[in-house]
Amino acid sequence: MQFGYFDDKAREYVITDPETPYPWINYLGNEDFFSLISNTAGGYAFFKDAKYRRLTRFRYNNVPVDDGGRYFYIRDGDTVWSPGWKPVKTPLDDYSCRHGLSYSVITGAKYGIRADVLYFVPLGTWAEIQKISLLNTTRETKTIQLFSLVEWCLWNAEDDMTNFQRNFSTGEVEIDGSALYHKTEYKERRNHYAFYSVNVPINGYDTDRESFLGLYNGFDNPDAVMEGKPRNSEAHGWSPIASHYLEISLEPGMEKELIFILGYVENSEKEKWSGKGIINKAKARTQMARFDTGEKVDRALEELKGYWTDLLSTYILKSGDEKLDRMVNIWNQYQCMVTFNMSRSASYFESGIGRGMGFRDSNQDLIGFVHQVPGRARQRILDIAATQFEDGSAYHQYQPLTKRGNHDIGGNFNDDPLWLILSTTAYIKETGDFSILDEQVPFDNDESTAESHFEHLKRSFYHTVNNLGPHGLPLIGRADWNDCLNLNCFSTNPNESFQTTTNKTGGTAESLMIAGQFVLYGMDFIELCREIGRDNEADEAQEHVDAMIDAVKEHGWDGEWFLRAYDYYGDKVGSNENNEGKIFIESQGFCAMAGIGLDDGKAKQALDSVKEHLDTQYGIVLHQPAFTEYYIEYGEISTYPAGYKENGSIFCHNNPWIMIGETLLGRGDRAFEYYRKIAPAYLEDISDLHKVEPYVYCQMIAGNDAYKPGEGKNSWLTGTAAWNYYAITQYILGIRPGYRGLTINPCIPGNWDGFEVTRHFRDATYHIEIRNPDHAGNGVREMKLNGRKLEGTVIPIDRSEKENRVVVILG
Repeated sequence: MQFGYFDDKAREYVITDPETPYPWINYLGNEDFFSLISNTAGGYAFFKDAKYRRLTRFRYNNVPVDDGGRYFYIRDGDTVWSPGWKPVKTPLDDYSCRHGLSYSVITGAKYGIRADVLYFVPLGTWAEIQKISLLNTTRETKTIQLFSLVEWCLWNAEDDMTNFQRNFSTGEVEIDGSALYHKTEYKERRNHYAFYSVNVPINGYDTDRESFLGLYNGFDNPDAVMEGKPRNSEAHGWSPIASHYLEISLEPGMEKELIFILGYVENSEKEKWSGKGIINKAKARTQMARFDTGEKVDRALEELKGYWTDLLSTYILKSGDEKLDRMVNIWNQYQCMVTFNMSRSASYFESGIGRGMGFRDSNQDLIGFVHQVPGRARQRILDIAATQFEDGSAYHQYQPLTKRGNHDIGGNFNDDPLWLILSTTAYIKETGDFSILDEQVPFDNDESTAESHFEHLKRSFYHTVNNLGPHGLPLIGRADWNDCLNLNCFSTNPNESFQTTTNKTGGTAESLMIAGQFVLYGMDFIELCREIGRDNEADEAQEHVDAMIDAVKEHGWDGEWFLRAYDYYGDKVGSNENNEGKIFIESQGFCAMAGIGLDDGKAKQALDSVKEHLDTQYGIVLHQPAFTEYYIEYGEISTYPAGYKENGSIFCHNNPWIMIGETLLGRGDRAFEYYRKIAPAYLEDISDLHKVEPYVYCQMIAGNDAYKPGEGKNSWLTGTAAWNYYAITQYILGIRPGYRGLTINPCIPGNWDGFEVTRHFRDATYHIEIRNPDHAGNGVREMKLNGRKLEGTVIPIDRSEKENRVVVILG
């Protein structure tokens, strides 16, 4: 069942039923100021950090779900309705929500009044713009009352939900004309405030929640709206809001536009005040003047659309499969940019409080967006590296506002350091900018400890070398990529965190996933060393990589697949010897991507075992059989019901590792089969089952052991986005940046005739035509650049030609 449709020309997903299976959201903003908005106008806004600078309040796990947002109430006679259906839920005569790239348009109609509400954050702006257009489609004059509503958060979202004894007494506002200001704590510890304005004179307002709603009412039934009478209330303590009241008369066919601005301002200490207790509003007024007409707003929206056109022009696919094209050209790239901005901090499944920017998360995310914004990617890499410790380990997360490590969760996740090699080499291959290696980067943000970024990579590599277990395999630390396989936790206390508790540290629990990761990114490190003339360091590193390959083959092979780990006691995890959890996806994927076993058939056997034991209708599950009891030596993974999250779900993030492994074996049909199973555009017809948005990847799809196999959860902020983009573009379509040129080596389904890609790379554009006349699917028989035949599969960098035509014949 579908709840809307793709409009590829407009680059929008159009929702036609407000009662989607779960709120389907979008992200507004591209730098500094961000908003989450659902298809019924739920969500919230924040500046840089959803924990420390949240402007508007949102209640997660609320009943009903997704209550609270930026609402408009229209009172037409005795009927009250909202353009986005919620919060009033009055049945509408017409409804749609068009989620575009960093903007959304929600349309509702009732009794001859049509309301179109555009929401977006203009480029370079610390504000969310809301343009509401009201059209009278009847033959009579209509007089309506319009109420706006946002509820202010008291800045720190965590404190806002816990410290009521203080926060019920701190709320402060100012009212100045048509602008309502939130200034809680401004006079003592803050240099920032928020405002909500409209570009016309108002007939009333409210800034106190209880006065507006009534103490025992929800957002669906506010006293002021239902009575058609604003209270003109001023919040003193309690819960501040911002609500404008306007009386509007529309003649037949008349349309009226109103511009609302939800903004954020910072003032220097010397410029905080314009009078005793009166905040300096100069910057706010400048913001309002920038967007005080519909023409100015429309221009800003066109600039935003142009920005996205430029970003998406770096890689354009024409395959003949509209679902594949929309994923590669629009939605997957868009999601990768959102994960760049958010990491795992703020979605409808992440509160924005407990997790900041992840070390492993942000390094992996980079492979999905580095081609779009290389300059910002470079800065992100350096920010991440600065949270590393001198021994090569790292904070697991850092806060985006401060860029400092998150002490609450600390470090000791032993896969973290190696991801820095992936992001850095991906950046250099894309840009050719080796100068990043010479940047002086501190450890733990202590400038006195600064070393070159290359030194950070070296310490990442040797952190693994210096932390090996009894089998010569990498120690797992708290956990590796799968946080829930925390082999040193041993928790019996329900008040302990699985993520942060370590009750046993025997130096025996080892990870085969990190082993494969070390070989893969160790070879990247070696290649980088040779590119910059550090051959001695490359030779030394090669010895460690070779030793790891030997250790994996000797101690990590279970006969038909790679083991997942050795636990605290030295027992095998992910083995036929186990009763449950016999085979895991992670080690099969990483060992295959690293090329371990390509020479002796082990990689092929491991991936065949994945197909036999882990593949399902909806994707590849994480392990089988799922756990049915709590294994204290395994930790959190065995606490979930079978088929959910880490216990036997389709954890979409790691499915691309198998896809890439399959391409290295030359099996393009199987790689693309796996791709289709989890790509959201191919799941649109089962949206009622899949539940989450049909335009972006989710982290998890319930596996075959679950009550509802195929149901998705945790959409938007997931490494699934970057890894699937990486797998489809660089390994299945096979167009991969390298230090010395662009590698073209597709591995596609045999029945494809071919495809075309326009790829911008290093100041030049390549129009690439892949032909598959013999339906071989892989193997480059011939490659021509501008009519000249090339040997091998690499297009060398030639800056003399800005436009290039490449023809590749497979076979």
